Amino acid sequence: MTSGKIMLDVEKYTAAFIYLLSSMGKIEGKKKAYKLMYFLDFDFFEAYEKPFMGETYKALPMGPAPCYFDVLASNLHEEKTIDIKAEKKALTHDNDTIIYIPKKSKEYAFSKEEKKMMDRIVRVYGNQTGKQLEDLSHSQAPYKAVDIGDVIPYEYSFYRETADLTD
Repeated sequence: MTSGKIMLDVEKYTAAFIYLLSSMGKIEGKKKAYKLMYFLDFDFFEAYEKPFMGETYKALPMGPAPCYFDVLASNLHEEKTIDIKAEKKALTHDNDTIIYIPKKSKEYAFSKEEKKMMDRIVRVYGNQTGKQLEDLSHSQAPYKAVDIGDVIPYEYSFYRETADLTD
C-alpha cells in the first residue's frame, strides 16, 4: 500500500502523455485523454502498488477526471510540444471535440515496467472511444465507491477485476 501523501510528478506526467499521444498519433476527445491517464495511473497502481504519475482523480458524471491534465496540456501547447484543435465531430452534442496531436517528443527515462504499462494502455484502451472508456470506468469499483465530486483513492484499484496488468 502507499505510505504518505502521493505527489504529482509533472515531468513524468507530461512525458507519459506525449508518449501515449505519439504512440497513437493523436487522441480525439478530452474524455478519452482523461480516461487514458486514469487507467495509466490506476492500472500501474494495481500492478505495482504505486501511482504512475500521482495525478488526483475526481469522480465526475462522465467518469474519473484528472485535476491537473488541462493545465499540463495547455502548457505543452504553449511550448509547441502538442497541438490542440477543436473540431465539430458529432451531431448529437453541441461541444467541439478536442483533438491532441503530438509535435515534439519529450525525453524521459521510463523504467521497463513504466514503458510496458504505457504500451499496454495504448494496446488495451487506445482504440476505444471516450464513451466506451467512460462506460468501462463507470463499471469499476473505484468510481462506484465514491460520490460525484469526491477524489478516487488509488487503493480502490485493488477492487477491480483487471486482466493481467504486467503482460
